[in-house]
Amino acid sequence: MTADYSHGDRRVNTRRRVRLMLFITTLYMVAEIVGGWYAHSLALLADAGHMFSDIASLALTLFAMWFAQKPATSRHTYGFHRTEIFAALVNSTSLLVIAVFILMEAWERFQTPHAVLGVTVMAVAAGGLIINLVGLNLLGEDAHDNHNVRGVWLHVLADALGSVAALLAGLAAWARGWTWVDPAASMFISLLIIHSSWSLLKETVFVLMESAPPHIDVEQVRTAMAGIQGIQAVHDLHIWTITSGRVSLSAHVLVHQPAEQQNIRHQLAELLEHRFEIRHTTLQIETDVGCAQGEDCMMGL
Repeated sequence: MTADYSHGDRRVNTRRRVRLMLFITTLYMVAEIVGGWYAHSLALLADAGHMFSDIASLALTLFAMWFAQKPATSRHTYGFHRTEIFAALVNSTSLLVIAVFILMEAWERFQTPHAVLGVTVMAVAAGGLIINLVGLNLLGEDAHDNHNVRGVWLHVLADALGSVAALLAGLAAWARGWTWVDPAASMFISLLIIHSSWSLLKETVFVLMESAPPHIDVEQVRTAMAGIQGIQAVHDLHIWTITSGRVSLSAHVLVHQPAEQQNIRHQLAELLEHRFEIRHTTLQIETDVGCAQGEDCMMGL
């Protein structure tokens, strides 16, 4: 019971941090839009546009975290935990779209350079960088094991990189008059966004396709299960992720002695939880009568 309460408390704290970040981001997005328009800076406007996507991402994340807590029903027997995975899918996809849009805008700026007010760009970008660093710190702990929060964290990280790029572009425009640095920095940041969001997109698709989690070797799990005394074979083994941190397993286990079924079931549960951190298991224990009488037998698949 303690673990359940701890998990619930952590989710409450996560929601509070996401709400705080949503409020801060909304305030500063307005400042970046005004500053980017006034200074004629694409890097700053691109960063503001990405901040807008952050706001949508944060709002979607909050909704998904709330909706995922709805209890299971007779039709939705696993509950609504997958809502968070869908939110992560939307976040990663939106990051890719934004990155492509920024690349297109940056290419146009290379063709027709605009004068950039370097000091204004640097001032606004510095403030944006501070906001993003606060956000990375707020969400960093939960981003490791929650795809939904990780999607938002990547949005904020991309924003922080965008702020750095805008800061450097403003410095180059102010010190050297190099207006080309502004679109060049935007293109560089777009490529970084594509790299990070593609990784998240692949992970969310793997979850939705019910693939085995990347950190779990299915054959290693099968071998460990079959290594318990009294087990003859393990078949129909399936391992998948319901949502971030919730790995499930189902399997058919062939045993020698019917009397050992309960003991073997307990040993399997202990093994899967402590060695592989798989707590949601469905195990069908089967007994081959011939094997139980000491005869040679083959497992039918």
